[in-house]
Amino acid sequence: MTDKFDKTPAGSPAGQVSVSKGATPAPENIKAIPVRHVGRWISGVVVIGLLIALGYAFSQGNIQWHAVGDKLFDSTVVAGAGRTLLISVLAMVLGVILGVVLAVMRLSKNPVTSWVAWLYIWFFRGTPVYVQLLLWFNLALIFPVLNIPFIYKDEMTDVMTPFMCALLGLALNEAAYMAEICRAGIQSVDEGQTEASHALGMPQGKTMRRVVLPQALRVIIPPTGNEFINMLKTSSLVYAVTYNELLRSTSQIGSTSYAVMEMLFVASIWYIVMTSVFSVGQYYLERRYARGSLRSLPLTPLQRVKVNLAAFSNRPSGGVSA
Repeated sequence: MTDKFDKTPAGSPAGQVSVSKGATPAPENIKAIPVRHVGRWISGVVVIGLLIALGYAFSQGNIQWHAVGDKLFDSTVVAGAGRTLLISVLAMVLGVILGVVLAVMRLSKNPVTSWVAWLYIWFFRGTPVYVQLLLWFNLALIFPVLNIPFIYKDEMTDVMTPFMCALLGLALNEAAYMAEICRAGIQSVDEGQTEASHALGMPQGKTMRRVVLPQALRVIIPPTGNEFINMLKTSSLVYAVTYNELLRSTSQIGSTSYAVMEMLFVASIWYIVMTSVFSVGQYYLERRYARGSLRSLPLTPLQRVKVNLAAFSNRPSGGVSA
């Protein structure tokens, strides 16, 4: 049998615990001293110095900056920007539609359709867009006449206009990349969704349209927005097929007014504005489709600014108190 030890302090009656008469002093306020990051200040000064030097170099160059402002909203330039936007939207729409078809063909159990889709993707991803545009532009060297029996017949040079060459070249190339994006989105949907649809008696095509593709959009749409922004810049390559888009319009003005560099700046400003506008749209589109995968959505840039301003205004003037 073990002995029981008395835990009562010596000299005090049983059942009573001694309490100190003096009160415990409150802890002092902790004053947080931030760590000095000398390297950050040095790197910041170096970057600012380089930016100032770059700006000074441009200011001393033989550039007529007033010509940039004068030609920025020239009717020819604005029309070229409109054609750039038009060809980009149409090529993207066709690329997305054909990309979805190719992705379904690629995932098909039919070896013929799967192999044809793989061959298409392999060819158009393996050759540059510039080369594909030139192939369409010179297609009349191989097929002088486009002859579809009982439907259509015409000279290939009349069919392959600069607009048609630009549209086919950009759309067919984009379809190869969209096919891989769509394939990744379709494969991201759990197979149990397809099995449950088949158990309900839904055929394969209806299952793809009603069940798989709507869920795959969460994965497909964000990179599709990025592809469209890239399409806006890639459209400048249609200069090679004499389509009068933004770059060609500005280059023609520059060659006649001898303001070549100035007009390139004009084109760059328009490209930056268009890509910036659609980048904002892409951000909010990705944020919308992230609702199904994130518990809480990230703050928008405007919300971050408000939070930072509120935190700055509510920050105490003294140190951090514990």
